[in-house]
Amino acid sequence: MRSRLALGTLVLSLGAASGCSSPDAEPIPRVTQPTDLPSQPTPSDGEEDPETDSETEPGSPGRGGPPEVADTLVEGLEVPWGVDFLPDGAAVVTERISGRVVRVGDDGRVTPLGTVSGAVPQGEAGLLGVAVSPAFDTDRTLYLYLTTGTDNRVVRAELDGTRLGRTTVVLDGIPAGFIHDGGRIAFGPDGHLYVTTGETGDPELAQDPQSLAGKILRITTDGRPAPGNPDPDSPVWSLGHRNVQGLAWDDEGRLWASEFGDSEWDELNLVEKGGNYGWPRVEGAGGDASYVDPQLVWPVDQASPSGLAFADGHLWMAGLRGQRLWRIAVSADGTASRPKAFFTEEYGRLRTVATAPDGLLWLTTSNRDGRGEPVPADDRILRVRP
Repeated sequence: MRSRLALGTLVLSLGAASGCSSPDAEPIPRVTQPTDLPSQPTPSDGEEDPETDSETEPGSPGRGGPPEVADTLVEGLEVPWGVDFLPDGAAVVTERISGRVVRVGDDGRVTPLGTVSGAVPQGEAGLLGVAVSPAFDTDRTLYLYLTTGTDNRVVRAELDGTRLGRTTVVLDGIPAGFIHDGGRIAFGPDGHLYVTTGETGDPELAQDPQSLAGKILRITTDGRPAPGNPDPDSPVWSLGHRNVQGLAWDDEGRLWASEFGDSEWDELNLVEKGGNYGWPRVEGAGGDASYVDPQLVWPVDQASPSGLAFADGHLWMAGLRGQRLWRIAVSADGTASRPKAFFTEEYGRLRTVATAPDGLLWLTTSNRDGRGEPVPADDRILRVRP
């Protein structure tokens, strides 16, 4: 069903937390709010710290050892952007510029599934995120985010055997631009679809509750505002975002988002229901109670973050301009700390990181996007042991 939704006034209060996994359950909101980030701390990007990286500390998540590249699974892709996994362990991968959707097996075999017509690849736009339906075994449905000549939109299509069927619009009318189109989509533990949008280079749209730009949206599979949204008539879950391209849930069901800054600070945010993340009033931590401060910030030349995943007790954040993979510890109370970079400038621009069913990370390069320096093998999918 085509769904162009009129937005009401966004309610900025938090709902009650719930650990249930039913489709109507409230996602767990952030537990802590940082209030003392005046110096915008710079993360570590050097040699290993034996106290935090060689062994697991008491009470800390994960094993703490450095990640390593297990293998190069695929070579020769053209700007892979979205990655999500099918029940059989293979992945569905989108290519931003070509509009292709391919299946990538865990043996590295690439099978074209189809090309999404209507996607307009210009600037940062094109065919972006993909999400596999939680009920894929029965509905065979994929959800895709793309830029058309008039807007950004979410569509769905059935995978008939090895061919992608015709697309149907789920949600349209999302403002589009040459830059800042967001584009990450993912199903949350509550069964609803989360959609990230950018402010398209018009910063004031991020603060406008009537606009779908500069937001994280939460919708049902037919494009309606999901039950429990701040405004029951609006798909907006949070606002004040510049350009979110990474979403991940930790083991406690908390939602994290990676966000491009402007000229100073990229952000990692713990996303709460109805939260206002400040753009363009604030970049990084502002200490203004009207806005939610980020948990961590990075200078833009060290990150420019896109994809985000959770594995082994850590968040993993891929950097484009930063050309590195960041590992970030997450404590039981929802505090992000001890970010450390790996693979710095080894593989060029890193776009998407996704946790495979076997626990490995799939990491895509984005060196053929017009901003990188591709080598003959690009673009690639690497498999990383976290």
